[in-house]
Amino acid sequence: MKLYLAPLEGITGWIYRNAQYACFGGFDKYFIPFISPNQHGHFSSREKKDVMPENNRGMYAVPQVLTNQADDFLYTAGRLHEHYGYDEINLNLGCPSRTVVTKCRGAGFLGDLERLERFLDEIFEKCTMKISVKTRLGMEEPGEFKRILEIYNRYPFEEVIIHPRVQKDFYKNTPNLAAFSEAFDKTKNPVCYNGDIVSIDDFCRITEKFPGLERVMTGRGVLADPALGRELRGGKPASISEIRKFHDLLYAGYCREMSGDRTILFKMKEMWSYLAPSFPESKKYAKKIKKCENCRAYEAIVDEFFALY
Repeated sequence: MKLYLAPLEGITGWIYRNAQYACFGGFDKYFIPFISPNQHGHFSSREKKDVMPENNRGMYAVPQVLTNQADDFLYTAGRLHEHYGYDEINLNLGCPSRTVVTKCRGAGFLGDLERLERFLDEIFEKCTMKISVKTRLGMEEPGEFKRILEIYNRYPFEEVIIHPRVQKDFYKNTPNLAAFSEAFDKTKNPVCYNGDIVSIDDFCRITEKFPGLERVMTGRGVLADPALGRELRGGKPASISEIRKFHDLLYAGYCREMSGDRTILFKMKEMWSYLAPSFPESKKYAKKIKKCENCRAYEAIVDEFFALY
């Protein structure tokens, strides 16, 4: 079984990936949150740091691109290969955000299949890198995926990562396993399942239902339990000392890279919103952290919290 860490915009950047990799590992591929090509063809500061090889040492990292322009995709792929040494790139056809979808990108691109076919024709003709795709079932109805899959089957994708929801679901409702099952049976490319794998029980339920499945991606489950990848391989759960080390690496990384207590604490509060519910007696400290306004006070609260264990 191959396990992948999902690309979560604004969360699983290089600082998070390095902390998770150093403390727990467990993943065969770490997908880098999407690069969105701009009109000047330049990577943003965040995008550069995310793809720099020195910021992804030891892990197999795969950059993701969000675009509906073949020229932009090809230019970005060329830069990633020539300047940063990447051999694989992932196309984002899954992001359900309205600001993305209204520009016909992410899941929004699934609403214009003729244009998508022309796009795929060009990138597969000209791109020398391995190309994978992370996709939803469509915009409105799961039945849309029948035609989408026919299109995907025309191309030699490295893998098709299927999140079995439609765009309008966002992250609500439950993944449509019936639609995934049909796609799993009919695809000509390797398939990866993605969606609501937040525990060992979830993983077992999916792998038992699809015994031929060899690839699974998880994202938000790892935010709540950063050792999840290791546990899915039969390894031990995270210890308190490991969680403390993970926290400290994450916090130190944000302190180095970001300016201002407010910015740093925003990132740490986001992390605790996922992590805190896993701990007994965490509610009081989660409230304290949420109200915290400076790093010195935050550090004292965290020390007090970990001292409980």
